[in-house]
Amino acid sequence: MKTSGNTILISGGGSGIGAALAQRFHAQGNRVIVAGRRREALDAVIGGREGMFAMTLDVESAEAIEDFALRVIAEHPSLNVLINNAGIMRFEALDTRRDLADAEATITTNLLGPIRLTNALIEHLAARGDAAIVNVTSGLAFVPLVDTPTYNATKAAIHSYTVSLREALKGKVEVIELAPPAVQTGLTPGQESRPGYQPLDEFIDEVMALLGQQPTPGEILVERVKGLRFAEREGRFDTALAQMGEMARKAREGQEA
Repeated sequence: MKTSGNTILISGGGSGIGAALAQRFHAQGNRVIVAGRRREALDAVIGGREGMFAMTLDVESAEAIEDFALRVIAEHPSLNVLINNAGIMRFEALDTRRDLADAEATITTNLLGPIRLTNALIEHLAARGDAAIVNVTSGLAFVPLVDTPTYNATKAAIHSYTVSLREALKGKVEVIELAPPAVQTGLTPGQESRPGYQPLDEFIDEVMALLGQQPTPGEILVERVKGLRFAEREGRFDTALAQMGEMARKAREGQEA
């Protein structure tokens, strides 16, 4: 992936990993469009920087995505990189009957959102030089956290979708998967300072270094996520599953993980 001279669209760009990637890519000489629901958060990310732009987008709405795609292409015809980052994470209990609103919202945002946005922009991207799609998944795609079952499932699905997309677009659009570990962001309440989670700046430093490799790896894996990514291959899956649950419990209780 070319790391400068691009026009990059980042969904979920108003906070966390999306916001940090936006600012780093801009600093490397890219035009960057951050998209999300909250205009005030997007404006704070761009901070008046020349070459950064904010556009509102509701990834839960298929119609809104189609309209957004038309607008972003019209306003930024040089767009050649899409980073599908928008996502939500909800805790769910599986041992009792419950309202499925959280599960359905998670599927719509985390799975249908990237599929719909990619579909709406794919013909434009395929016609651009140095085009790339980066899908943000999670280490939980490979070893699930029992308390967030639908989140894990959507990230596993996007991993599989990305594999297919990479093959389908070979020679046309570079397709990359970014699978974060547990990172200190606002994804869940209290996560910004949760013990045992990787500091955001440290995570982004590793990610930008990996994205700068030539050729760029098909999977961007910082050191902290490799234990999850390769657990099954290395025969450690059951142990990793138990450790993941225990780490999450201690982290939420404010203990050292």
